Amino acid sequence: MKETAVNVFGKPLVVCGTDPMTGAYRNGCCDTGPFDSGTHTVCAVVTDAFLTFSKSKGNDLTRAYPEYDFPGLIAGDHWCLCVSRWLEAYRSDVAPQIILDACHHKTLDHVSLDVLKKFAFDPA
Repeated sequence: MKETAVNVFGKPLVVCGTDPMTGAYRNGCCDTGPFDSGTHTVCAVVTDAFLTFSKSKGNDLTRAYPEYDFPGLIAGDHWCLCVSRWLEAYRSDVAPQIILDACHHKTLDHVSLDVLKKFAFDPA
């Protein structure tokens, strides 16, 4: 039986996004495991600045891939990012806000909770 994934607070991981479907395993969650080579554990609310940054690094997330049922991202979409890309964006002052309850606890292997809390998404 698979153990329940937990978030950065040690509670059950919540869904990050389903439109478009996100996650390394395309289950809507920023879960990780042996087949997630990129450690897609950060649930981000992407911005135009981040999407431009990602494209400049060779990963154009705005491009549609119909064969994978991926329409491309637009600002405001919720997407599981590789923790290394989020850190790169953080160091370049373009890190998007994140949904902490949907960030896998493995994120804490790379980023402190104090730093993550500074980027907590506030929908209000």
